[in-house]
Amino acid sequence: MLPVREGRYWLKRIRKGAGHVSLKKSRFYDYAYYSMKIISGISVSPGVVIGKALLFLEDQPEIPRYSITRDTVEQELKRFVEAAQGAAAELRLLKESAQGISREQEGIFGAHLLMVEDPDFHYQIKARLESKYENIEWIVWEVSRELSQKLVMSPNAYLRERAADVSDVSRRIIGRLLGIKRFSLAELSEDVILVVHSLLPSDILTMNKTRVKALAMDTGSRTSHAAILVRSFGIPAVLGLSAATREISAGDILVVDGEEGTVIIDPDSETKKNYEGAVERNKKTAGKFNSLKKLPAETLDGRRVAINANLDMPEEAGGASLYGAEGVGLFRSEFLFMTPGQSAEENQFRSYSTVVKAMGKKPVTIRTVDIGGDKIVPGFHGSDEANPLLGWRAIRLSLSLPEMFKTQLRAILRASLEGKVKIMFPLISGIEELEDALRFLEEAKAECRKSGQDFSDHIEVGTMIEIPAAVMTADILAEKSDFFSIGTNDLIQYSLAVDRGNEKVNYLAQPVHPAVLRFLKRTIDAAHNRGIPAAMCGEMAGDPLLTPLLLGLGLDEFSMAAPAIPRVKHIIRGVRFSDCQKLAEEALACTACKQANELLRGWAKDHLKER
Repeated sequence: MLPVREGRYWLKRIRKGAGHVSLKKSRFYDYAYYSMKIISGISVSPGVVIGKALLFLEDQPEIPRYSITRDTVEQELKRFVEAAQGAAAELRLLKESAQGISREQEGIFGAHLLMVEDPDFHYQIKARLESKYENIEWIVWEVSRELSQKLVMSPNAYLRERAADVSDVSRRIIGRLLGIKRFSLAELSEDVILVVHSLLPSDILTMNKTRVKALAMDTGSRTSHAAILVRSFGIPAVLGLSAATREISAGDILVVDGEEGTVIIDPDSETKKNYEGAVERNKKTAGKFNSLKKLPAETLDGRRVAINANLDMPEEAGGASLYGAEGVGLFRSEFLFMTPGQSAEENQFRSYSTVVKAMGKKPVTIRTVDIGGDKIVPGFHGSDEANPLLGWRAIRLSLSLPEMFKTQLRAILRASLEGKVKIMFPLISGIEELEDALRFLEEAKAECRKSGQDFSDHIEVGTMIEIPAAVMTADILAEKSDFFSIGTNDLIQYSLAVDRGNEKVNYLAQPVHPAVLRFLKRTIDAAHNRGIPAAMCGEMAGDPLLTPLLLGLGLDEFSMAAPAIPRVKHIIRGVRFSDCQKLAEEALACTACKQANELLRGWAKDHLKER
């Protein structure tokens, strides 16, 4: 975050003619001086919105603390049980209302419900009450705070995210004990831009999404729960702003630019006019996007590529087709392992079949489970690893748990009768792991045959390219792969030694770093030399600024969050492949990220009428 001086900011210029008064040169950037306030954060959901700010700042209620007598312990415990039961009933209602959204979102309430009713949590409350002899509100707050602090201090990103769940649950119980009625975001009666320090999953799921036009949040990253949820709802959002709630007042007019990752506070007339024009252009462009739904992703000079969707839940398959997806390039199966009992073979089979049926004759690529690392799941004891992102995760975990792995493979094989299914193995580091995975696949096929369970004979099997070792041996891996899919999120993380969930260093995770671009080129070339397609399912694939570059590098398939599909297709249909190839050559010759970014922005300005 750049410093604030007398309510004004020195910031990187975000748009041509966006109200700057003077220009300052520095070694690294060009800065523009604005009389209005502008804060910069992380773009997590695209779109431009102008509107009025609503500050949703929940004051922490003052928790009373006083001593109680031994005789009143049972009475206090009874109050806790009643409050927990009330919170559980509220969560059940929320869970039911979330069923029409997605199983993952419904599962968030399910997890909260398990926490409210957790016998161990109740035991800790009872034990603390009987040893401290203090009022129950204070006991609940103290126990929850200690648990949250342990989670926040965890080196594991998944466990750190669970601290918000503990806060959500304890807030519900304490609110009932104190008789506090919370303002509900479901009750909004006018259009607003929501400004918050942080937002709990339950707030996002229950808020009036027709009234919340954009989100500006102090905390969060691209991989946080808040980011994932607002993206799924198509709400423009900028997270990681740090100072939004300090600098923005209720009723301020804001511009939220979810593409550039900036929020402008009280824009001047010229800036507001420029952004109003951008909003209108976006509306017109949206109409053009809809008309592209059934058209192929083909360049002006005939280069045809595939545009697919990334899905987290079976329920998202219908939406993917509405956005014009030609298939599913990545179906993440992790949700099945997040809730105990859901990973049983029949449950997996039903989930995979739902997606395959919904996509009709379109291909569906199912990634075998990628848990571990920053996605620790109950029952898989890898959270105590010193370096979990370098440890027991993804294909390594699957290979070490053969029965679990073959259960998933059998479920996928059985679902293949419903349509065109592909299987993809994550985090492959070398040919030995790929051969082991293929061996287990053959065993799963044999088990299906033995039990009389049919499956398709035409299932393609691919390798995810996510770590430098896979890139450098891509020519070897291609010998036993039907396709490659580049997972750029992990590839960037491992190539540049950057924890993408760490807000202190995630600015270093540059997709146009020379090393990353060379890795992409090497991988795509290795695939083509073997005669197999090269796909991409990481965040890069859905970035419109990078689309011409990836085309020029020779990428065959793009897979992204479904809402990003229309814009990317629009760009593909408006460029020439030959021009994109020249752009890729120039980008590969760049020696610094800034140089490559300037090249791409300049190219877009010259070659794209609308981005």
